[in-house]
Amino acid sequence: MTKETIFALSLFPYLGFLWFLTRSRQVPRLALIGFYGTLVFVAITIPAGIYAKVAYGDSLANIDWLHGGAELFLTLSNILVVLGFRQAVIQTRQSSQ
Repeated sequence: MTKETIFALSLFPYLGFLWFLTRSRQVPRLALIGFYGTLVFVAITIPAGIYAKVAYGDSLANIDWLHGGAELFLTLSNILVVLGFRQAVIQTRQSSQ
């Protein structure tokens, strides 16, 4: 099994994870947006990887400007997840006082 196949198959458990998170209605909205933002990262990374291979004959990880641009979306997603849960913790603390 190739790494591309494993990568493609890994999307299904993540989609299930998102489905359960969304359905539970217990995850802070901002954090949920961050988790969905990870799909944007994947959607950006795939064409960026193809472009790196076609235009530069190398993997995405070795083309710094392109790799950094793709990773920006993962960083933004992670920030939204952290801010969403931070907001939930603050609200919980305030309501228990």
